[in-house]
Amino acid sequence: MEDLKRIVANNLTELRRSAKLTQLELAERLNYSDKAVSKWESGASLPDVTVLYEISKLYGVSVDYLLSEEHKIPVREVVKETMVSRRHFIITLMSVVLVWLVATAAFVILTICDAEGMLWLSFVWAVPVSATVVLVLNSVWRKRRQNYIFSSVLLWTLLASVYLTLLEENLWLIFLIGIPVQIIIGLGAGMRKRSE
Repeated sequence: MEDLKRIVANNLTELRRSAKLTQLELAERLNYSDKAVSKWESGASLPDVTVLYEISKLYGVSVDYLLSEEHKIPVREVVKETMVSRRHFIITLMSVVLVWLVATAAFVILTICDAEGMLWLSFVWAVPVSATVVLVLNSVWRKRRQNYIFSSVLLWTLLASVYLTLLEENLWLIFLIGIPVQIIIGLGAGMRKRSE
């Protein structure tokens, strides 16, 4: 048991320092006191399983990583990768919010100018544009696993946007184009999974 306490204590200390957090900052994120964190890092006590799970999510490691002495990946690389992933997520989210800000601004400006027509279409078109932004950023950051989902979202929302914009009688047939395109997207995703 003492060995396990020492291993966990060393891993917790190294992860916290690599993330450039103080014991107080870590304690605040976990809703614990800094004294509890100090006890864990000194090996005086072990955090319970739920806390170990929360810590593993915070640092982007498995619970097994916290409990084992030998690591295949250096701690600094694990923490660095987790921080980069968070930064990418925030940038992607900010980009999507920017798309919706532009859509809202277009709606407001056109409403103020007494423009006639279907002003709500600015929001309809914001959906495929948002999917495009996410697809591009995922591709740039080589996180292509979700691209199948975002490609499908882009395809169907683009077709729906065209349909809602034009609203012609037989325009519903445009959705038939989506079926073979969706099959191609699915086959491409299957090929990518096999190559990985």
